[in-house]
Amino acid sequence: MTALLPMGTPATVPPERRGLARDGVRLLAVAPGRTTSAHFSDLPDLLDPGDLLVVNTSATLPARLTARRADGATTPLHVSTTLDDGSWVVEVRRRTDDGPETGLEPGAALDLPGGVRLVLRDGFPDPAAPRRLWRAHATPAVGVPAYLARYGRPVHYAHLTAPVSLADVRNVYATEPGSAENASAGRPFTDRLLVRLVARGVPVVPLVLHAGVSSPELHEPPAPERYRVPEVTARLVTATRAAGRRVVAVGTTVTRALETVTGDDGVTRPGEGWTDLVLGPDRPARAVSGLLTGLHEPEASHVLLLEAVAGPELVARGYRAAVDGGYLWHEFGDSMLFLPGGGPATDRRG
Repeated sequence: MTALLPMGTPATVPPERRGLARDGVRLLAVAPGRTTSAHFSDLPDLLDPGDLLVVNTSATLPARLTARRADGATTPLHVSTTLDDGSWVVEVRRRTDDGPETGLEPGAALDLPGGVRLVLRDGFPDPAAPRRLWRAHATPAVGVPAYLARYGRPVHYAHLTAPVSLADVRNVYATEPGSAENASAGRPFTDRLLVRLVARGVPVVPLVLHAGVSSPELHEPPAPERYRVPEVTARLVTATRAAGRRVVAVGTTVTRALETVTGDDGVTRPGEGWTDLVLGPDRPARAVSGLLTGLHEPEASHVLLLEAVAGPELVARGYRAAVDGGYLWHEFGDSMLFLPGGGPATDRRG
């Protein structure tokens, strides 16, 4: 099914630079037998009182640095995460910045701003795998969030036509710095929209998953990522499902974290650590029954996660409708809302 999904047109600048409000981007709601074209600001009308919305409050770091190689040439470097032993996980970009540099060997050294030297150790997460991501050692040891705040800038890719600021890539509810890239599904939320959701009777509860740099390689699964699901969120997710209401994840990061702490019995429990969970046909969603997502390249692991929540037919129909409707792709583009159990109460009566 993944091979059937079409590609779309990327958004090249934030919506505010296109004359829109954050929540003014388009929203395609996809439910069995019904596809509704709306705007993101219409989200409260597309959910029912008693549904639960779960958001990722990880805040984006300015995770892009300029590194100097042994031959004196400079190259972009993306800091994906830091490990429990203090090692960095990094992606070294080609000098032309059109993809990851894959010709490096263990022991290669890179000089970073502020007198920091980074030595590449081995591949991550599998030392024997092709090395897109590297585990690296920094000398001297520095506090990474503070270091990036001083020397870094936001990660950006070729589809963007102008630099972006940290304010551009951070969600309004982000509180805990730790992600290399923004949780793009939540980017269109505004303070006012969050208040309207609560007034509608749709609680909004948090978790944290610090997202690493996204994979540009087809069929490459996501690397392990650090997460924390608090007790109140776990309890409300379980209670919402027991009441027959929907648990709507804002993005694939939320889905991955919730599914990591949901057992075979369908109970979601608090937890924290590292997750390497990949959802798919052999591991469908247990906790998440609705998904709000941006539109991205239909790479295998991303699509398998969408299908684990919404099913292949609904995902394929949503992507086709988004392309036919001229919806915009990527972190500053439009959004889709998958509701495999049906739309809001007014829709279900129709």
